[in-house]
Amino acid sequence: MPNGLLDESSLRTHPEGLALALTLPWYRSLWLSSVSSLRLFVDGVEVPTEDLSLELGGVRYAVPDLPAQSETLWFLQEHPLLITRRDTPVSLGGQHTVQLIGELRLPYMQIAPGQDGGPGMYVPNFVNQTLELTVTDKPAPAPALTTAVTPPPPKADDDPFSLGLTLYSASAEFRAGWYDFDGLLNRVAELGIGPGIEIVASQVLPTYPNVTDDFARSWHQAFDKHGFTASSFGANLDMGRRRDRDMTPDEEYEFTERLFHGARKLGFPLVRIQSAKPELLRRLLPLAEDLELKLAYEIHAPLGPNSPEIMKVRDVYADLDSPLLGFVADFSSTMHSMSPTLLRAVRRAGLDDEAVHTLQSIWATDAPMRARQEEFIGYLRGREFDPARLGSFAHLAFNMHGHVSPKEWADIMPQIMHVHAKFYDIDEQGNEPAIDYPELVRVFVEGGYRGYWSSEWEGHAFAELGEVDPLLLVRRQHDLIRKSMRSALASA
Repeated sequence: MPNGLLDESSLRTHPEGLALALTLPWYRSLWLSSVSSLRLFVDGVEVPTEDLSLELGGVRYAVPDLPAQSETLWFLQEHPLLITRRDTPVSLGGQHTVQLIGELRLPYMQIAPGQDGGPGMYVPNFVNQTLELTVTDKPAPAPALTTAVTPPPPKADDDPFSLGLTLYSASAEFRAGWYDFDGLLNRVAELGIGPGIEIVASQVLPTYPNVTDDFARSWHQAFDKHGFTASSFGANLDMGRRRDRDMTPDEEYEFTERLFHGARKLGFPLVRIQSAKPELLRRLLPLAEDLELKLAYEIHAPLGPNSPEIMKVRDVYADLDSPLLGFVADFSSTMHSMSPTLLRAVRRAGLDDEAVHTLQSIWATDAPMRARQEEFIGYLRGREFDPARLGSFAHLAFNMHGHVSPKEWADIMPQIMHVHAKFYDIDEQGNEPAIDYPELVRVFVEGGYRGYWSSEWEGHAFAELGEVDPLLLVRRQHDLIRKSMRSALASA
C-alpha cells in the first residue's frame, strides 16, 4: 500500500482555489486526532497554514485544530478535502506540482505509556509526497478484476484445519474504493475463498467502534448468501485516541465493551484482543462469558511464544485460569528471511544494494527489535540518508518480520485459538519465499490444532496498489496450505 495521502486523481477544482482529495495513509480508520501536521506546497510555494482547512463529512477544520478531534473518525474509505484558498482557482485540466508533507500518530501502536497523566509515545507515520497532478473533478475509476479461476477442491474430511481469510488482505483495494463491503464479500465468494471470514473492526466499520443495526443486517444477509462463517473479530485498543493523555482504565474497558458487543452482534465466537493487562482482562472476563466470546491475544512479530513480553501474558493467563483466554498465532513471528515485497519497497524508497544488504544483516541478529531499528536508522543517518524517506518502513521492517523458530508454537499449542496465516508473496513454485509453510503445517498438525487458518496477505504494507491481486494470491496460498496439510498427514 503506497504510504501516501495523494494519488493521481487527488487535485480537484474548488471555488475557493483548489482542493486535494486525501487518502488515509494506513490500513485502518483513524481518528482525526491522529493527524499531527500537514504542510502543502503548490508549484514550489508553501501555502500558509491559515489558508488550509480540512473538510470531512461536511464539517470544516483548521489544520492546527485536527489533533483535538478525538471524537471524529476518518473512515478508511472516506476522502476528505484539503481545501486551499487562492486568489485564482485552478482550472480543470491544468497541471501543478504538489508536495504534501504529513505526520500522523497511530493511536493503538503504543511504544511507551504516558507518565504522570501525560500522553504516551506512539508509532508515527511520516508522509512526504511530490507529484505532478492534473486538475480533475472525480476519482480515478476502479480497474476490472479477474474472477475466472478454477474452483478450489472441496475440504476433505480429514483436513485438520478450516481455511478462510481476513478481509485485511484486501486493505489497499478497499481503501482505494475498488470494493464496497458487499462487493468485497462477493469477490471472495466468486474466487471460492472461505468459508471463514475475519475482519479488523477499525477497517470495515464506518461507525467504529460501534456496529449499527443496518451494518449487522447487511452482514448477515451476505453470510447467508455465500455460506460464510465468522471466524475472528479483530479489536484494537486506541489508547492514544486523545493527544493530551492516554485512555484511563475505565475508558479502556468501555471502548472494548462496545467492540465485544459488536462482535457478538455479527456472530463472531472469538475476539482478537490487543491488551492483556491483568486488571482489564479481569473486568472483561464476565462480559466475555455473558457474550460467549473467546479472547485471543495476538502473538505477532517481532515476538514469539517464549518472548519475555509473551511470557508475562502467559503468567496472567495462568493466574486468571479461564478457558476463554488464548492466543492468535501470527506467522510474521516465524519468518526465515525478509520478504521480497518489503525489499522491493525500500528499494523504491531509495535504498541501494549496500543499504538493503545492511538492513537484512541487522534484521537477522538477535538484538531486541528497537535496538535493531535504531542501529539501522543510525546507519542511514551515517550515510546522510533521511530515514523519513522510508515513511513507516524503517519501523515496520523490524516490527512486522520476526525470526523465531516455527517449533516454538508447539510450546503453547493448547492455547492457540486462531491462526493468522501471514504471507507476503507466493512464488512461481507455489511457495512463500520468506515463511516455511510446510514446516508450520507440520508443527500444527502434530500439535493437534484444529481451528481456522485465516490467510492474511500483508504485502499491502509494502506493495504498490495494483502491483498484485491479493485475493488471487490468497487462493494460491490456500493451495499451498492444502498440499502441506495432506503431505503432513501422509507422513504422520
